[in-house]
Amino acid sequence: MKERANAVRMKGNPLTLLGDPPVHNELAPSFVAIDSGLHEVSLEEYMGKIRVIVSVPSLDTPVCDLETHRFEKEAAALREDTQILVLSMDLPFAQKRWCGAHGVERVLVLSDHRDAAFGVAYGVLIKELRLLTRAVFVLDREGVLRYSQWVPELTEEPDYEDVLRAVAALL
Repeated sequence: MKERANAVRMKGNPLTLLGDPPVHNELAPSFVAIDSGLHEVSLEEYMGKIRVIVSVPSLDTPVCDLETHRFEKEAAALREDTQILVLSMDLPFAQKRWCGAHGVERVLVLSDHRDAAFGVAYGVLIKELRLLTRAVFVLDREGVLRYSQWVPELTEEPDYEDVLRAVAALL
């Protein structure tokens, strides 16, 4: 498995990412993650929709909390043919509790804890922490990667406006 040392930082400390990042303008890698009901969910289930894939370390951290709330808010303004998926290594039970406590209903929160299939396929798995790094990917209706944003410092939020411009360009 490919390792990318010093790929991201947490509070200035370098971290290593595992896996290869997906390639722009190519079919995005498939993966299976687990929803809050412990059901497997594949990326292909949303074929035909624009997919915004948001990778966060843990919903129970301040920045991930802010980020997921922001994407929940933005989801209300997006068309029906756009699906936002938020993935973390949190257990499905913790995700369900967090979503229920915070009224998150529009974005689909998925757990990659079992196999880290998403983390490895998208090159976002942090070796030292077994968490996902902060990144955002936008896929077109055919599943081709059209945009990616890697947040170099885990304690910072992504550029939401840039993500939304990428989504708007596909509508």
